[in-house]
Amino acid sequence: MDWLQSLFIGGHGVANSVVAICLVAIFGLAIGEIRVGAVKLGIAGPLFVGIAFGHFGLKMNMEILEFARDFGLILFVYAIGNTVGPGFFQAFKREGALLNALAAAIVVMGGLIGVAIHFGFGLPLEVVVGLFSGGTTNTPSLAAGMEMLKEMKATTAQIGIPGQAYAVAYPFGIIGILLTMGLVRMIFRVSVEESGAAWTREVKTSLAPVETMSIDVSNPAVVGTAIRELSVVQSQGIVVSRVMRLGAQHTARWDEKIAVGDTVLAVGPRPRLEELRNSLGVEAPVRLQEVQSPVKAQRFVVTRANMLGKHISQSAAFGVTITRLNRNGVELVPDRTVKLQFGDKVTCVGEQEKLDGFAKVLGNDAKALQHTQMIPIFLGIFLGVLLGSVPIFVPGLPAPIKLGLAGGPVVIAIMLSRIGHLGPLVWHMPPATTNAVREIGITMFMCCVGIYAGKSFIATVFHGDGLKWMACATLITFVPLFVVGLLARSVFKINYLTICGVLAGSMTDPPALAFANAIHPSDAQATGYATVYPLTMCLRILTPQVILAALWAAS
Repeated sequence: MDWLQSLFIGGHGVANSVVAICLVAIFGLAIGEIRVGAVKLGIAGPLFVGIAFGHFGLKMNMEILEFARDFGLILFVYAIGNTVGPGFFQAFKREGALLNALAAAIVVMGGLIGVAIHFGFGLPLEVVVGLFSGGTTNTPSLAAGMEMLKEMKATTAQIGIPGQAYAVAYPFGIIGILLTMGLVRMIFRVSVEESGAAWTREVKTSLAPVETMSIDVSNPAVVGTAIRELSVVQSQGIVVSRVMRLGAQHTARWDEKIAVGDTVLAVGPRPRLEELRNSLGVEAPVRLQEVQSPVKAQRFVVTRANMLGKHISQSAAFGVTITRLNRNGVELVPDRTVKLQFGDKVTCVGEQEKLDGFAKVLGNDAKALQHTQMIPIFLGIFLGVLLGSVPIFVPGLPAPIKLGLAGGPVVIAIMLSRIGHLGPLVWHMPPATTNAVREIGITMFMCCVGIYAGKSFIATVFHGDGLKWMACATLITFVPLFVVGLLARSVFKINYLTICGVLAGSMTDPPALAFANAIHPSDAQATGYATVYPLTMCLRILTPQVILAALWAAS
């Protein structure tokens, strides 16, 4: 049985490494699913199990461990970038700019506190990087810091320390968010029921659902006016899909002129529909979509590569009108300047023959949504690694920084997912594929970090500076959250439930979001979380690199 003991404990080959990672992943993921109240370890489970296994003698070949760790990191951050990319720039619209500024302040403040701890308490930078990452429960930040340490020619022992510090700080990262939410609620005596109702009222006002309205044209002032010349339509908040004239329906044309006695069917938010009704005439007693006619409405999915990037207005050339656009589960009135993306679901109005032809043009292949193109994934990773290797010279820093294996792939993934496609290459990844790539990558990374850190973790925490690390991690976690939470509520009067989502998003912490969701049944928390998540993720990847680049040589 010596071969079995060697395989599980003392071997150094590929088989031993695979067994080690699988063992840690199995037990770690299982423990990570254990829920205490609204909180669970989640993906941090493999880290702590890896530490335990490493402490009791589980080994891996160092070169294989580093490869598995780095490749897992690449897969994880590329999947993250592909997920957040489509909504990255949308997050800065409306209230999103303020929410992102508050979240960025939390990240920057945490980094500055880390630097102050380095100088004030004499903690090495590699420890500070680990505390910054663990105190904010952000694994990509840890990965970026470890990658930067490699670039700065740190020793093998120094590269392993951030993983230990991360494990020490992680529990306080979660507790600090929950404590801040509770304190803000208590200090301002917030009624979560009133906050939920206020958010619902705001959503109904600013994000009214898409509806339809049939309107009888009776205003002589609009006679002879083309549909495209109507002020409401020009503001791109309304789509006119059908016109009934002399009892016969047809698909509305962009340049069609309306006349008294016409009945038009418009699609858009209720306030805009009422504005159009007031300018044209009165709401019709009948619903055009329920009147028997050759004009039909059908929903198709965009899957054909040569239609990606085409403007929605180009559908008119095929004799149909796109009246609704569902992108990533959100129903929208299609702006004529919007470009089609892979996976868009569009509602089209037209005669059946033309609808059938347009369906072929769009592709309308539901199976294609589940098909993963592998070439774009590997091409994206290739480009990400290349970008991560390019030195970036920042004025004032003594050494150039690199996006590295953590930053390069995530930036490329954001860019490519925004582009959508390049010729036949589609950068879209089905949700199931994205989730699988992300979870496999982060699990491999956390397993390897834990195994490496385990051999010295206990000695460091219980016989070294572990208590000091814990105290410093508490400062990094709590102070930025509490300060921004107070400002958000007292100065900017932001909805309490939205603040909870922003605090969780600023830490990119799903357990904290789960806790926030349990406070009150509302979408405010998830909306705040999603709004700040993309920018926060990028900042947390860059911050430890900037800290190391600026201070490593001096230390």
